[in-house]
Amino acid sequence: MFHKKLDDFPTDFLWGASSAAYQIEGATGEDGKGKSIWDVYSHEKGNTYKGTSGDIAVDHYHKYKEDIALMKKMGLKAYRFSVSWSRIIPDGEGKVNAKGLQFYHSLIDELINAKIEPVLTMYHWDLPLALQEKYDGWESTETVEAFKNYAKLLFREFGTKVKYWVTINEQNVFTSMGYRWGTHPPKKHSIKLMMLANHHINVANAEAIKLFHQMVPDGMIGPSFGYGPTYAKTSDPEDVLASINANDFNNNWWLDVYCTGKYPFFCKKQFEKLGIMPEITPKEQKILEDPEAHPDFLGINYYHGGTFQQNRIQKVTESSKQEKFDKTDPYLMQPEEGRADEPEIAMFNSVENSYVNKTQWGWEKDPTGLRITLRQVYEKYQLPIMITENGLGAHDEIENGQIDDDYRISYLADHIIAMQEAITDGVDILGYCAWSFTDLLSWLNGYSKRYGFVYVDQNNQENGSLKRIPKRSFYWYKKVIRSNGKDLEDKE
Repeated sequence: MFHKKLDDFPTDFLWGASSAAYQIEGATGEDGKGKSIWDVYSHEKGNTYKGTSGDIAVDHYHKYKEDIALMKKMGLKAYRFSVSWSRIIPDGEGKVNAKGLQFYHSLIDELINAKIEPVLTMYHWDLPLALQEKYDGWESTETVEAFKNYAKLLFREFGTKVKYWVTINEQNVFTSMGYRWGTHPPKKHSIKLMMLANHHINVANAEAIKLFHQMVPDGMIGPSFGYGPTYAKTSDPEDVLASINANDFNNNWWLDVYCTGKYPFFCKKQFEKLGIMPEITPKEQKILEDPEAHPDFLGINYYHGGTFQQNRIQKVTESSKQEKFDKTDPYLMQPEEGRADEPEIAMFNSVENSYVNKTQWGWEKDPTGLRITLRQVYEKYQLPIMITENGLGAHDEIENGQIDDDYRISYLADHIIAMQEAITDGVDILGYCAWSFTDLLSWLNGYSKRYGFVYVDQNNQENGSLKRIPKRSFYWYKKVIRSNGKDLEDKE
């Protein structure tokens, strides 16, 4: 629909930015921190870009006060960060590390003193190594119980300070990358194991949310999900059906469980026929369907959508003509791919969208897709939404001590307009946390792919000075925040 005039952003709108512990903190062996699966995976040859790791990252652990001072200078209203589970419980269960707890208390207090709303993510992919070695990680219900106890500690320690909580970040991404394509830890190649781990994470998410509602009644909690709208390649009904299948497989499979406690019927039936659907116990089903275990809001991470045509079995495509995507894009993966001895899932085929441009990394730039996403999610689940990630990864270059990232400004401005259009449509949006505040370690691209408003002098040899330099986008976003989204002009 077309609007002659767009509604203003709410006066209490949370203009923010995001990060993740492993990608920024560093100090992986300091002050009693235990190892996470990423601390080991990143040191195994060939797993990461040029062997980069989070050992130092951008040293936020030691520089958090400097970083928060920059956030205050920008006028940031909210900052989304994650807690490293193994920093506060080194083995994932059992003994608590007081120094780890104190770091997050200090971080949160510093944010509050700067009048920045902390948005705490409980799990952003860095599972304690001990839980992986002892229980096979998320393949075991023991890890669900450990997460519940971890959640209880977090709520007790930070529940009076933090209003907005994210349980699990991009469950669809880390389960796929870790259990199907082996590009993240635990580096396995089995869709059956992915389904099992995914189910246990769903239960852990529900258990944590129910506990939160008991312990932090004035707060708001929900998962953060990597959503992409699904488009049909053509108006051929078979392509339309493929796009519906893709939406079920890529979006509903997670969001329906979060919000209703039930797996989507059509996918579930096919997975049961293929023998890859995990068993759901009556106790697990009860917790998943408990209204107290359902979220108060949904975090949406948006980068792009996907375009789909009829599956490869029914519509055979010559391999030389098959449109394929860069495997470093975790948001566009084929359902058929996985372990060779497992069944094909003939649901759809991902193809290129000829109507949108791409980033330097081949990710599609589709701001209208954000509006579509917000409309679809809000209409279906009727929950407030917080955009917990949205940003542009690029090769940023320093010239005369400055970083002119006008391409990032253009990208973000287009998406903010799309967000305002969605608000005018009627979507309830709590805030917008761009990815990311500072440059940070990219899981798959080291320090080459930069997202931040603040440049950090770090490189793939991990010997940079770590100096912070605000980019042109920093000062632009400062104007956006000050004007509550009214001033999106890119002027010096």
